[in-house]
Amino acid sequence: MRVFIEGIGLRGPGLNGWEAGRPVLAGTKTYEPASVTVPPSPLLPANERRRTVLTVKLALAVGAEAFEAAGREIAETATVFTSSGGDGETIHQILETLASADRELSPTRFHNSVHNAPAGYWSIAAGSRAPSSSLCCRDASFAAGLLEAAVQTTVEDRAVALIAYDVCYPEPLNSVRQIGAVFGAALILAPYPTDACFSRLDIELLPESGGARAASSGALDDLRRSSPAARSLPLLEAVARDEPQTLVLDYLPELELRLTLLPLLPDAARGGDSGRRPAVPA
Repeated sequence: MRVFIEGIGLRGPGLNGWEAGRPVLAGTKTYEPASVTVPPSPLLPANERRRTVLTVKLALAVGAEAFEAAGREIAETATVFTSSGGDGETIHQILETLASADRELSPTRFHNSVHNAPAGYWSIAAGSRAPSSSLCCRDASFAAGLLEAAVQTTVEDRAVALIAYDVCYPEPLNSVRQIGAVFGAALILAPYPTDACFSRLDIELLPESGGARAASSGALDDLRRSSPAARSLPLLEAVARDEPQTLVLDYLPELELRLTLLPLLPDAARGGDSGRRPAVPA
């Protein structure tokens, strides 16, 4: 499959936004882990913002950043949300309540616990009736989401936003499922190159060969391995370096994704027919 990247959103330790994080991922600035800053979403009214949990805030933050960069209409664009689990703190609070004498659950807490809660808040915030999928695949959740978004982009011939996010679990859940860092990333994928596109991405599903790409530095690779959503880092690094690259992402047992990235030059620098089409409908 072949898709084109129009916009990127990013939040992680020391990576507070794509523009701020790009020099780090390109290798021109030293990576310095720091607290993750998740800004309040301008998409939601104040009352709704107060009810949101970290997964929702994170998904909306990276998604909105990617859409702003792409200049694409949010309400008309299909979405794929991918995460290895729900909001860890909410799940902990629900289990704590169920283990107590008073087992009455807050409706708000319950609806924030379901896997597609970020997608629901997104559709409300954006006024969107476009198709939306929410999926998980444990540590391969980013790869599964990328594959799903690319399939939809290719088959439906429309732009699709991929929004990946993961947050940490408190104890005792952390002792059985460790997610070491809050991390979110978003990509806007288009079926044809538009004026907003800056990278072409070819995706192949192949038998596993043990060649998954590590991140470029030890600290960034520790981050990659600590959070399923951060498995996106090798791809984000490749985009930041603005060079043709081929890399592999782990997927299911015995399967992997091979990604071939090609930066897109402005039409004037290409010479001849660029292959560009007008901006496609969402």
